[in-house]
Order: sequence, then C-alpha cells, then structure tokens
Amino acid sequence: MKEHRPFRWPQPLEGQAQRIWYGGDYNPDQWPEEVWDEDIELMKKSGVNLVSVAIFSWAKLEPEEGVYDFDWLDRVIDKLGKAGIAVDLASGTASPPMWLTQAHPEILWVDYRGDVCQPGARQHWRATSPVFLDYALNLCRKMAEHYKDNPYVVSWHVSNEYGCHNRFDYSKDAERAFQKWCEKRYGTIDAVNDAWGTAFWAQRMNNFSEIIPPRFIGDGNFMNPGKLLDWKRFSSDALLDFYKAERDALLEIAPKPQTTNFMISAGGTGIDYDKWDYDVDFVSNDHYFTPGESHLDELAYSASLTDGIARKNPWFLMENSTGAVNWRPINYKKEPGQLVRDALAHLAMGSNAICYFQWRQSKAGAEKFHTAMVPHAGEDSQDFRDVCELGADLDRLSDEGLLDTRLAKSRVAVVFDCESQWATEHTATPTQQVRHWTEPLDWFRALADNGITADVVPVRSDWDTYEAAVLPSLYLLSEDTTSRVRDYVAKGGKLFVTYYTGISDERDHIWLGGYPGSIRDVVGVRVEEFAPMGDDYAGTLDHLDLTNGTVAHDFADWITSTADTTRVLASYQADPWTGMNGVPAITVNEYGDGKAAYVGCRLGREGLAASLPELLQAMDVEAPAESGAGDLLRVDRVDAAGESAFSFLFNRTHRTVTVPADGEVVVASLAHTGDDGTVAIDPNGVAVVKR
Repeated sequence: MKEHRPFRWPQPLEGQAQRIWYGGDYNPDQWPEEVWDEDIELMKKSGVNLVSVAIFSWAKLEPEEGVYDFDWLDRVIDKLGKAGIAVDLASGTASPPMWLTQAHPEILWVDYRGDVCQPGARQHWRATSPVFLDYALNLCRKMAEHYKDNPYVVSWHVSNEYGCHNRFDYSKDAERAFQKWCEKRYGTIDAVNDAWGTAFWAQRMNNFSEIIPPRFIGDGNFMNPGKLLDWKRFSSDALLDFYKAERDALLEIAPKPQTTNFMISAGGTGIDYDKWDYDVDFVSNDHYFTPGESHLDELAYSASLTDGIARKNPWFLMENSTGAVNWRPINYKKEPGQLVRDALAHLAMGSNAICYFQWRQSKAGAEKFHTAMVPHAGEDSQDFRDVCELGADLDRLSDEGLLDTRLAKSRVAVVFDCESQWATEHTATPTQQVRHWTEPLDWFRALADNGITADVVPVRSDWDTYEAAVLPSLYLLSEDTTSRVRDYVAKGGKLFVTYYTGISDERDHIWLGGYPGSIRDVVGVRVEEFAPMGDDYAGTLDHLDLTNGTVAHDFADWITSTADTTRVLASYQADPWTGMNGVPAITVNEYGDGKAAYVGCRLGREGLAASLPELLQAMDVEAPAESGAGDLLRVDRVDAAGESAFSFLFNRTHRTVTVPADGEVVVASLAHTGDDGTVAIDPNGVAVVKR
C-alpha cells in the first residue's frame, strides 16, 4: 500500500511559541493600501496569527504574460510578518487570468453536452490541459523562487478547492487522459470490457482509442455504470495529478509544509479525499454549516471524518464562515453563540487551526454577501466581538496545553466510502431515494442520541481495530474489504451492517446468490429482493411499521431466510398482501468469536436512535445508561499516554443542560459554572473542561 507523506505542520515565526493557528483568507488586493494597516491592527486585537494570501491573485501577480508584480505582495507580507502574523501563501493558480484564456481558449473545460465553460467565475480550467499545466507550474516556480527565503511564509496553500467547479471535464484532452488512465488501471482492453460489462447493449471496445468520456447520451438514457464509476475515479485522480505537479514545483525550490484545502462534509463526495490525504503534508478542510436542526451534528460528523482521513494527525480548518454564506438560495445567518461553538467543535474533533473565509467582507463581487471576520458593519459588530472572544478562547486553550493532545479514539467507528456514494448516484438503481452518504450521518446522529460519539473513518482506514464498526449502506465491497469484514467479526469484532451494503464489488458487479453478497454468512441473512417504498403512485407501499415501534421509509430488504445462529430483534407489521408481514427487519448473528447485526431498512436518525438501546445490548456494546445522555455531544482530546486531558461539552438541545464539570472549566461560551461543581450549558453553548 502507498505510504502517506510524512506529517509536517506549519511552524511558528521566529521567537514565537506554537499556538493554535487562527485567521482566515486575506485578500488585500481587493482594498486600497491604506486599509492594510487597519486590517493588521484588527488582526492583532482579535488574536489572529495566520492568514492565507494570494489564493485568487494570478491576474495581479502576472498582469501580462511573463510580466510579474510581487511588490504589492511583498509589502503586505512584510507588514503581516513584522506584526507577528504568519502567512500561508497560495500558489495563486486557482483561477487563470483573462489574458491566458484569450490566448489559449483550449485550457477551458467542456461540459458533458460539449459546451465550453467560459471565463467569468473561477476554476474555468481543465486538469488535463498540458498548456494550462505549463503556465500554472511556471507561476508556482516564480512564487517559490521569490518567497523561498521569506521568514514570514510558513506554508504553501496549493491552488484552492480542486474540483469545486471543474470536477468533470469532457474535452479531447480529458478523453486522451481517460484512455491512458484506463490502460494503466486495467492493462488490456479486454479487462476494461470485463470491468464495464460491455457485452450489454453492444458496448464492446476493440482498443483504448474507442474509450470516450461519458458525454451526453440523450435524455432518459442510462450510462454504463462501470464506466461512470471509473470516470469519477479518473476525474478525482486527474485533479490529484495536477495538484501533485503544482506541489512538487513549489517544494523543489521552497520545501515548506504544504497542503491544499479539501471540502469534506456529509454530502461533499465529489473527490476521493482519503486518497488525496497520502499526498499532503497536513490535511486542511473547508467546511460550511448546514442550516437547521442538523447544524451541530453534521459539523461534528464532517470534522470527525476529516480527523479520520488525517489518521488522527492534527488538521487545519482552512475555511468556515462567521455567519451566512452567499451561495445558497436562502443564506441563513448563524444563531447567537454558533460562531464560537462551531469553531470549538472543529477544534474538539482534532483541528489545531481555525480559519475563515474571509478576513474582511468584500464590498464588490459575487461573494460580497458572504460574511467575514470583519463584516460590512466593521469593528463595532457582534461578529467581530465574537471573533475576538474566540481568539481569546483559542489563546487560553493554547496556554492550557491543548496542542499536546489529539482526538481520543472512540469505541465505535462509522465507515464512509466515497466510491459507494459514487455508485449509488447512478440513475438506474432500485430507488433514487437512497444514497450512501445519508446513512453514515444518520448513524452518527443516532449514536450521539444514545450518548456515544463515534469516529467517522474512511473504508481504507483501520476501522477494524475498533470495538464496534458500522458499515452503513456500503454499497461496494471489494474482495479485500470483504476479507477484512470476515476477519474482523471472526476475531471478536462487533459489526453493524445495513441495507444496501455489499451489493456489488469494486467494479459495480453484483455479488450473486442473494444480498448482501459476499458477507451473507457473516450477517446471517439472505435477501432475495429489495422492497423500495414511495408515494409516487397511489396505493404503493410508502412505509413499514416495525414490531419495536419504529417506522421504515424509502427502502427495505425482503429477507427470506436467516441462519440458525441469527436472532430476530424486530420484524415488519404489514398487510398480508404486501408480502412483508413478519419479515425480519433487524437481526443479530453470531459469527466466529464476534457478532454481526443487520438493519434491513431505512429507519432514519429517529428510528435508529430508538432501536439502538436494544440493539447495542444485543451486541454487547456498552452505552451510557443515564437519562438525557444524548443531550450533550461529548468529545475528548487526550495526551500521548491516552489520558483524557480536555472534554468538550456541546449542548445539542434548545434548552439549558446542566452536568457535572468533572474538572476545571477553562473555556465557557453560553455556559455557566455553578458552586456545586456543575456547568450549565445554554443552547448553542459549549464548555471545555480540563482534567
């Protein structure tokens, strides 16, 4: 297996101690130079110690081909550094300038209908363009040469959010690159034909030149599933190759720690970030909150997954928002307390850096309504006061030794697999209401409702070292993962498996013999047919009641047989004509020295939460017994010896929750300590306890 790059973290400026990094994207080129001094004074006031600079500055850095202007950037970096503020310096290559696209329109990406993406936004370049690569690498080398000895530059910020807009490109460049990728992956065209099942619909290819991207094939038609899955793999890999080329050009001249910002969220499944993690010095992530009742839980889930991808090395929150974003149809503001609480939630989950997009809110452009650390209202604003409060909190936690700790390993792992998500996105599936990514989030939240804060980890990780692991709608199970599943349970592991798991192998070829394919004997059930549910036709099955009082929606398995070692915990209650009455819904099977539970339907967060007490007991997984255990999300950071050092207590409710402090409360936001050794945490509040 490929080795991860050695972990390298940005080091503090000379004469400074290591602190939690705090700051955000800084775009001084959007402002008159007289604003810069005010910016720096406000940065110092708020505790900012790092900013990312020049992310979208190519047109300013190279205003004409071969003509470079670093003077403005030199001046601002010098001002920042002398004020004790470090610089995370971007390669500047995220968006090409107008002169480049006019001289070389062949660098513009092409959509699946053949339309060319024109300049006017950002990321209008194709990852497979050798022309664009030459220009980008040239700028990287110029930046590296100019700033290699600058003492204020502590890290490289390579490009920005690869694939946010240009994930898929269907150009001739991409076609040639896809052909080469397939040849490297499969070796022969016969192997490609086998992987893609091209005997179907006369799609057989005679040579690699007949491989084309999955361009528009007509409304209502279905793309070859194996080809589409490989196209998504290729597209992620093509961007990764481009990133590595930029990275290497920078590091060859100026070997500072480098990263590129991922976009890990519950639904952010476009790039295989766990594969990218092998090629960064440290993981960084951009995360923007989900409005509404899932706000905290989704954030914690995504931060946990980021920590899992980072393999519990410290990671960097490169972007989040102080409040509303600009890109949703309705851009909800944050509620009081959420600016501080959200940042501390990322910190709890293993981040050692908290940064925002952006420092000063823009007065022009498409992001002018995106909130910032200094909003349009200026210094005299609640957002900036919260920014200052957070800066003081981070400073206190640095003093208290938080940087010497990492996120504690949970007893329970929830497994995520981006390739399973890609496969479930196909339009010819049992139902369009089911995707992989929703089930891991539901399990994370349901476990939290029962007082268990799980680790969210990628399928390539060490999930099989946990006491218990959840495979939630893990649609693809390779032979390797299948072997790991068998070994894990046989040796005493406690495995939770759900519907839509183990349906296909890594080529999206069905595991035959009944579902869940290669692990039927492990879970002790055999599914003959799926029972999707919906209300698009009158009289169709739209839900199923379970004997444990919960209700299934969208999807259920028709389990036709169970092993002698399998115990049924819940069955369906339905009209006889449905064929589902009495069919097992939740089971537990003994396999080797371990146990495997099977949840054969979509229960959602609420149904899972209600089912888990009995299920956890049957699986011998201990959970907090006290009432209200799910009112708080508790996250522990531990020292090198594995001893609990800090406990972060987040209120998940809309009422005040009072709990024993069990240590010294070192940070409290919307939280109040009592004389009786308790801490009362208000809605959107958090208390950090040092033990």
